[in-house]
Amino acid sequence: MNLQVIAAIADLPRFSLLGMSAIIFEAPGAFDLDHQRRIWAMADIVATWPDVREAVAGMTNLSVLFHRPPADPYDFGGELVALWNSGVSKDVDGRTLDIPIVYGGAGGPHLVEVAEMTGMSADEVVAIHSAPLYSVYAVGSHAGYCYLGGLDERLFLPRRAVPLLSIPEGSLSIAGRQTGVSASTGPSGWHTIGSATTVFFDPHRTPPALLAPGDTIRFHPEKVIV
Repeated sequence: MNLQVIAAIADLPRFSLLGMSAIIFEAPGAFDLDHQRRIWAMADIVATWPDVREAVAGMTNLSVLFHRPPADPYDFGGELVALWNSGVSKDVDGRTLDIPIVYGGAGGPHLVEVAEMTGMSADEVVAIHSAPLYSVYAVGSHAGYCYLGGLDERLFLPRRAVPLLSIPEGSLSIAGRQTGVSASTGPSGWHTIGSATTVFFDPHRTPPALLAPGDTIRFHPEKVIV
């Protein structure tokens, strides 16, 4: 398969089976808010279709879980592609939250390393990272975790060569085109540059997740420790 064919396939909407009771739809094109708004709209519409138990918006993808699998899953996948191609979109008027962050120190052990990798000072990394208003594209990975859009391209970095076995709840990290705060303790392959005391997931709260798709976040530098 030549590169032109590969590029053409990558620019088309796709779907694949997830076992016997789910389908995942993958959107083509840019990683941006306009594309994510189309995913949000699809999730609302598909959730009303017969035999659909849940439609979960992910990062440029949609997972569809069934009460009863469709007789022809490929026909159902074709309906998802047609819905994407219709251009439906949803503009969410979400909340805006200011999240205090301690950059660096014990809670942000990779801040200096990130500064060295980007050729900037630690203060410059903090200034650039805290400047944007980040949009919550999707909630997933683990309960309450938010995938955010809006990271400055000067902070785009590959994942760590050796993942960490565990980082604490509240860890603020970056990797690739994204940044996010861990909602619970767990492994990570990202670069941790700060920490928050904000609780992003509480099973005793209604709703348990602090944020939802369409909300926005601004990270406020409470302190910088180098």
